[in-house]
Amino acid sequence: MTKAELIEAVAKSAGVSKADADRTIGAFFDTVVATAKKGGKVAWPGFGSFSTSKSKARTGRNPQTGAAVKIAASTRMKFTSSTTLKAALNKKKK
Repeated sequence: MTKAELIEAVAKSAGVSKADADRTIGAFFDTVVATAKKGGKVAWPGFGSFSTSKSKARTGRNPQTGAAVKIAASTRMKFTSSTTLKAALNKKKK
């Protein structure tokens, strides 16, 4: 699903204009990013949570040349799905 398709689907589902849906979705992601920058966590019960994790500096390899490459330490964004979402995606067969 593209950004435009997401905005259209949210606008239709919520009964609002596409512009309102775009601003709302944009505000949501801006809030998630701002909270993550502060080291916080954003949780939505029944859906999942967004948080950050730190990766240490390490040495990798250039796949074309095999030469060693230094990879800097970084902060990564992580999404953990809730058990409710996992259950909805993985219906048990009887």
